[in-house]
Amino acid sequence: MNTENLIKELSFKAIRSGGAGGQHVNKVSSKIELTFDVENSNELTDEQKQLLLNKIANRLTKENVLILFCDESRSQHKNKEIAIKRFLEVIKNGLKKVKPRKATKPSKSAIRKRLKSKKKLSQKKTNRQKPDLEL
Repeated sequence: MNTENLIKELSFKAIRSGGAGGQHVNKVSSKIELTFDVENSNELTDEQKQLLLNKIANRLTKENVLILFCDESRSQHKNKEIAIKRFLEVIKNGLKKVKPRKATKPSKSAIRKRLKSKKKLSQKKTNRQKPDLEL
């Protein structure tokens, strides 16, 4: 996967950012909206697309488009960089394949040790009980 070609497939849109900031914030579009169409990507293989559709399904729209927003900085360029970093991180994590879990068993000595400590604890608790005085 070539990240440069993947970045070329992104589309950006500058939006006015909300929140505090005075008069200037009402005039400047510094918030960035990044969109990436997973299904129509030329850089990803069909297998990678399917993996992404399954893994990041909760972040996709109905049309399988990933939308990320960034308004951390007052600079549009810095917000664009941050959005691209987030996008690459989401894609990288989405393409990771989960290692299958290997079933393991505790060793015989561990089982013996556990049973011995259980028996010891049980004996301690029975010794604390009041003695049975019936004859």
